[in-house]
Amino acid sequence: MKQSELIAKTFMGLEPVLAKELTQLGADDIQIGRRMVSFKGDKELMYRANFQLRTAIRILKPISHFKAKSADDVYEKVKETDWTQYLDLEKTFAVDSVVFSDEFRHSKFVSYKVKDAIVDQFREKTGKRPNISVANPDLRLNMHIADDQCTLSLDSSGESLHRRGYRQESGEAPLNEALAAGMIMLTGWQGDCDFIDPMCGSGTLLIEAALIAHNMAPGLFRKEYAFEKWADFDADLFDQIYNDDSQEREFNHHIYGYDIDMKAVNTALLNVKAAGLSGSITVRQQDFKDFVQPADKSIIVSNPPYGERISSPDLLGTYKMIGERLKHQFTGNDAWILSYREECFEQIGLKPSIKIPLYNGSLECEFRKYQMFDGKMKVFRSEGGEVKTDEERRQMAEKHRFKKNREFKQRLMEQEENEVADIRTFTFHHHEFVPRDSRGKGSRDSRNSQRDFRGGRDDRGRRDDRGGRDDRGGRFAPRGRDLRKAANRGTRFDRNGGKGKDYSNNRFNRFRHDDEED
Repeated sequence: MKQSELIAKTFMGLEPVLAKELTQLGADDIQIGRRMVSFKGDKELMYRANFQLRTAIRILKPISHFKAKSADDVYEKVKETDWTQYLDLEKTFAVDSVVFSDEFRHSKFVSYKVKDAIVDQFREKTGKRPNISVANPDLRLNMHIADDQCTLSLDSSGESLHRRGYRQESGEAPLNEALAAGMIMLTGWQGDCDFIDPMCGSGTLLIEAALIAHNMAPGLFRKEYAFEKWADFDADLFDQIYNDDSQEREFNHHIYGYDIDMKAVNTALLNVKAAGLSGSITVRQQDFKDFVQPADKSIIVSNPPYGERISSPDLLGTYKMIGERLKHQFTGNDAWILSYREECFEQIGLKPSIKIPLYNGSLECEFRKYQMFDGKMKVFRSEGGEVKTDEERRQMAEKHRFKKNREFKQRLMEQEENEVADIRTFTFHHHEFVPRDSRGKGSRDSRNSQRDFRGGRDDRGRRDDRGGRDDRGGRFAPRGRDLRKAANRGTRFDRNGGKGKDYSNNRFNRFRHDDEED
């Protein structure tokens, strides 16, 4: 197949993780940028990137690169493309624009000019024009402008890829699924020991950990992708990719989630059940202060409250308690904590072996690793213990890892708003030019939503009109594109008449699954 230029967008701090994922997929010419990774691949790779990448939030296919000094330049350049290759009068389209330029002040105006160029071309040729769709366009376009460099792309994903489809309900300030997967991948954990989140909220880290442990594609639960509406969509090829579970694996350990809030526990249980992973994940109500040393080798990955979107009556006391529990009840294991406030980290009272900068929404956070051991550091090292690996030393030596990105934070909010908007829903943003060292911080939203899900296949590899996994662990889903989409407009198939089937009898149920309430 012919190779094309492709772009995978991600969150700031996860670019190297995404690049590694693309390498494993077999992508060519991989280049890391700011909040994106460019690469080359054919149609199959583009489908796989949407379906299998855990840390990508969107896959774009550039169709035009050009320079523009004004909105009129944009109009003329866009009009040079033959849009009948991608659109006809029966199809609808929408335009998202992202602008980092002093020449172009308003993303909405750029989107209008792109739309006008496309519509005028059709009018001149046919006397008619295609329509705009706000909610569900047949073709979504993405215009990116940095200074005078413009890239016009087809959006192959549609809804952001972090919206996996398994989330039935969310708690306060849920962790973005792509960020959660990236955090786990940064730890190097691949299912080689038990996984624990002692402050699990709605269970995002737990579910992403289970998908990684089983090597299940994150796109299994999605309803649809934008490329399925393209004129050159190859349904047979995508069905082949979707039905291929040859890389999935058994998970010989277990995942535990705890939360002090029973409402959060119930939400996590609902989401775990919707994902068909009750056999791998246990969720219980428990305060972190009651956490005791696990019997087996384990890793903790957690995202405690920061005091920003989730309030805590004694925030600093909570972090002090976290440090005390880790020190006395987690010896011999590694713990990874994501947080925002330095004063919170200070209360933990432990020296991290690594600090990795990550953005959680607009918050400039750090993901810190704590290696827990018995006794004193000198004794630990004399016995051959290693607190920092060579890679961790290299990363810790990098100074001001966020500094180069701060100048762009002023417009991150605009970019996130525009990612899911079209020309009728853009918000105007006016930016005054300010010298680099006097610019303030901007903000960026992190979005989560609830989605329906796609199914899979039965134990003999065939699709039918139900979604999910059967009692024997096989996927079952509709045969063909239209049936699959129709079957997944609702909830998962439920033979028990409830809100969703508990897949506790699937092929992953070789372990403990005592996540039901007593």
